Amino acid sequence: MDKKRIIITGAASGIGRETAVLFAKNNWYVGLFDVNEAGLNHLASEIGSADCFIQVMDVTDPDSVRQAINAFVEQTGGKLDVLLNNAGILTFGMFDQVSLTDHLRTVDVNFKGCLNCIYHSIPYLKKTPGSRIINMSSASSIYGTPDLAVYSATKHALSAMTEALNIELEQSGIYVCDIRPPYVTTPLLDSPHEITSVKRMGANIGPETVAKAVWKAAHNKKLHWNISITWAVNFFSHIMPFSVRFVTKLLTMPSPKKIMKGINQ
Repeated sequence: MDKKRIIITGAASGIGRETAVLFAKNNWYVGLFDVNEAGLNHLASEIGSADCFIQVMDVTDPDSVRQAINAFVEQTGGKLDVLLNNAGILTFGMFDQVSLTDHLRTVDVNFKGCLNCIYHSIPYLKKTPGSRIINMSSASSIYGTPDLAVYSATKHALSAMTEALNIELEQSGIYVCDIRPPYVTTPLLDSPHEITSVKRMGANIGPETVAKAVWKAAHNKKLHWNISITWAVNFFSHIMPFSVRFVTKLLTMPSPKKIMKGINQ
């Protein structure tokens, strides 16, 4: 196969979908994986069957991941240029107002899912010169975000794993990096409740903007790709770390009056 090859998890919608379309337009062979079979089929019909491979895959299930990745590389001669760990979930809400089941599911998808995909992809990445692992992290990996405590924790852990593997896998010729966007206008932001941080900071970044960052990360070397205001969060966390907690609290926490109103209801 003359084309370069990329695996994209969470490909059926949002950032994954936009990334798949972008890479396919640039003559890459794209592996599309998600639990949303209908979304995968719709995307494959748009891209064209000759330019993509689709399979339902649950990133939390190591056997599902292994089987899907092996099936993909059977089509590519055992080669893999880029693994994009994009699949992720979140549940808005104060820690004790979110079910333990939802918290644990967030850890399983956002962190363990990436671990599963990396583990089963490494043999093929090692066989491919100039290969990359790109992890979809978040601005919340820099400083934990109220309403998203466990989500923030998974992204912080993912960035830490990115940094470690960036060093560890260098000797194998694999470059590891992550993308750290703020809120992106994807279905993940759908919530029946008003989210203070979204209201105050806005969600002005489209998935196509993040997809372009993934494209750059596939062709250039930089450990953390900070998008939009994430660069400022990262800058101030190093230059004035004492200010980050104050700003985070200001942007994310509801007013005391709203908190008391919620308690009394």
